[in-house]
Amino acid sequence: MKQPARSRAKTATKSAKPTAAQPQRTNALTALNLKPLPRHQLPADLAKYFAICEEKIGFLPNVLAAFSFDAVKLRAFSDMYNDLMLGGSGLSKLEREMVAVVVSAANQCHYCLVAHGAAVRQLSGDPLLGEELVTNWRVAPLTPRQRAMLEFAHLLTVAPAEVEEVDRATLRAHGLSDRDIWDLAALTAFFNMSNRIASAVDMRPNTQYHAQAR
Repeated sequence: MKQPARSRAKTATKSAKPTAAQPQRTNALTALNLKPLPRHQLPADLAKYFAICEEKIGFLPNVLAAFSFDAVKLRAFSDMYNDLMLGGSGLSKLEREMVAVVVSAANQCHYCLVAHGAAVRQLSGDPLLGEELVTNWRVAPLTPRQRAMLEFAHLLTVAPAEVEEVDRATLRAHGLSDRDIWDLAALTAFFNMSNRIASAVDMRPNTQYHAQAR
C-alpha cells in the first residue's frame, strides 16, 4: 500500500537529519527568536502580575515569560488562564488541573504535562496520582464524576466532532450543571490551544516543576 504523500515527505525529511550524540538540553524559553520584554518595559499591571507569581510560587513560569514579547498577547493569555483556572466555577481547582493534564497527555505536550502534573501532585497531596494522570489517566483511582469529566475532555480533544448529547447527559448524571459543562469545555479548548503553541515553539518548562510535591 502506498504511503500518503505528506507522510512520505515527512519521513524523508526526518530521515535526512544528521544523527549525533545525545543533544544538550536548551535553556531557551522557546525555539523562536522572540525576546521577552525587559521587566521595566512591561505595563505596570503585567509587571505587578509577574511579581505576584514569583512571590507565590518562587519563580516566573516560562510560559508567561515566553508570551511577554507582546503585552497584548500576554494579557489575553493570562486573563483567560486566570479566569478558567482560578475563577469561580463548580469545578474544583484539582479537577481543573486534572483536565489540563489529561488534555496535555493526549497532545503529548511536554511543557503542560510537567507544569500541571506538578500542580496535581500539590493539590491532591498524592504524587502517584500526578504520575498516573500523566502516563495513563485511566489507571488512576478516580471518582465517577472525575472519570466522566476526563472522558469528556479526552473525547473533545481527540475527536471533537463525535461529542453528542449523550456525552453531555452523562456529565449531568454525575452532578455537573450546564455551567460546569461550559467550564469543562472551555478548559479543554484552552489547553488544546496552549498545548499546540507550546509544542510548535518548543516551549520548555521551568526545571523547578520537576521536583515539586514529590
